[in-house]
Amino acid sequence: MALLQISEPGLSAAPHQHRLAVGIDLGTTNSLVATVRNGISLVLNDEDGRALLPSVVRYTMDGAVQVGADAQAVQSEDPVNTIVSVKRFMGRGLADVGDVTNLPYRFVDAASTGSGQAPGMLQLRTIAGIKSPVEVSAEILNALRIRAEQSLAGELVGAVITVPAYFDDAQRQATKDAAKLAGLNVLRLLNEPTAAAIAYGLDNASEGLYAVYDLGGGTFDISILKLSKGVFEVLATNGDSALGGDDFDHRIYCWLLEKNHLSALGAHDTRLLLTRARAAKEELTDRTETRITAVLSKGEMIDAELTQQDFYAMSQNLVARTLQPMRRALRDAGLSVEEIKGVVMVGGSTRMPQVQRAVAEFFKQMPLTNLDPDKVVALGAAIQANVLAGNRSADEWLLLDVSPLSLGIETMGGLTEKIIPRNSTIPTARAQEFTTFKDGQTAMSVHVVQGERELVSDCRSLARFELRGIPPMVAGSARIRVTYQIDADGLLSVSAREQSSGVEAHIVVKPSYGLSDAEVARMLQDSNLHARDDMQARALREQQVEANQLLEAVNNALEQDGDVLLSQKEQGRIRVGMDALRTTLQGADHLAIKRAVSQLNDATVAFAQARMDKSVSHALTGHNISELDH
Repeated sequence: MALLQISEPGLSAAPHQHRLAVGIDLGTTNSLVATVRNGISLVLNDEDGRALLPSVVRYTMDGAVQVGADAQAVQSEDPVNTIVSVKRFMGRGLADVGDVTNLPYRFVDAASTGSGQAPGMLQLRTIAGIKSPVEVSAEILNALRIRAEQSLAGELVGAVITVPAYFDDAQRQATKDAAKLAGLNVLRLLNEPTAAAIAYGLDNASEGLYAVYDLGGGTFDISILKLSKGVFEVLATNGDSALGGDDFDHRIYCWLLEKNHLSALGAHDTRLLLTRARAAKEELTDRTETRITAVLSKGEMIDAELTQQDFYAMSQNLVARTLQPMRRALRDAGLSVEEIKGVVMVGGSTRMPQVQRAVAEFFKQMPLTNLDPDKVVALGAAIQANVLAGNRSADEWLLLDVSPLSLGIETMGGLTEKIIPRNSTIPTARAQEFTTFKDGQTAMSVHVVQGERELVSDCRSLARFELRGIPPMVAGSARIRVTYQIDADGLLSVSAREQSSGVEAHIVVKPSYGLSDAEVARMLQDSNLHARDDMQARALREQQVEANQLLEAVNNALEQDGDVLLSQKEQGRIRVGMDALRTTLQGADHLAIKRAVSQLNDATVAFAQARMDKSVSHALTGHNISELDH
């Protein structure tokens, strides 16, 4: 018997009592719910014996809502009111969606609906009214909740819901909001690759270094994990939040348009061809060729034969896009391909032969396929839910996940100072001290940013808040401690405290919508492509800040003591140095600015000494030797 059991607050199970908790994989294409029975994790089926719930929601004129297979069956007939792949819109603004010409939906801004939500929040106009991606996702989660409660014959105490490792703060918050709407208590948000590792590691008692390759319907993640005696430590994660099975479908769709000399299609025809494209993709997993047929709304007949070879050729660059994140993840973990013991495949899109072949060639070994890639994430989430509900001793194994992107603060000169580097183990809290820039400064603006670049302008702004009530001091005297905290769900909160007075400000970062679909991947790519440029830009900004501080200090000193301590000739020599520094500041050569700063420092050495002597003389005036000895 374990000496220590850990559970979420209020969820401690009484002896011989099993609390009902589930793991949910809220997927782009399909969703699943799983639980632990008699110590075994298993997926719960619907009344027809189906494990997969298609992530499709249809709104009808009579107010009814269809979810799953029923909605999927009519998606081509009613594309405007049938929402597919809604996960790609979670936490996104309308401006973030990008090219929507191939999507059949009618998008609107929340600002134009009078809903009071933040401007730019994506909305979908349906026959049942305007719906947000959070509401659509809540319908999917509600269907899974009902399935679980019927299968388990009881009320759930909570659920662990999985999210892509590259979901940002806004997307994670949107997922929690959807769960709340669906009547679910979220025990934890868990990264999908980590959930897969839990399922695989515990089922196989595996130890060593493993890569989890997760290619789903809308996102791609790669995680490097170390499994050792029940400890699941995520060493590094990377990926592409704008790459998934939907993109492979779209390649076939574009091929059909080109082959049949068609231009932009209406919503009905677009959804019809995308549906046919997905079916063709799945058939080519086991067949060398397939035929795609469809009759468009204007009577055009589509009849095309697609071979496996042609499909491989048109999707080759999509597969190649997964290789660079794999290289970065290995580099961040400090590992080589040869050190990886096994590769776990996650997500239905990994069934494509060209994907499996590319992974095998990269890692120089065949990927592990003894667990269903569609189910493995839900199974791992169920195991975690069982622990958090208090049904299993948490000291049997330990989960150490990571934050995928760096979090930092803006400092003088528009520079990013990283507080929590990417791939830091979560939950975590890190603090750093900063100070004031000007004499008498009583407030400080804290700008929270996310990204890997050196300049704030190249990173993503997450939140701003102000710390007020700082006691007026000389510049550089205040000690302001800024603390960043990431919880187990990957959500961020930031606080700032002035140490001498105790004044404090705090913010929970909940942006109205988060990073655009391509921005997360772009951040890491840019950090590598522009590393040298960033170093030069940072050096320039730092020299500019130092130069401006020196100019201000020398100018103040001249105004106070210049006429008293210096001759006109001496003042003139210093002002020439100041003018030279100001001129150099107009350029972009940080080394030239550094030289000009050094020259001005040299020109003011005697002046600084004279001011020091004056201060000492003033301090000694009116005192005798005995007082100084005392």
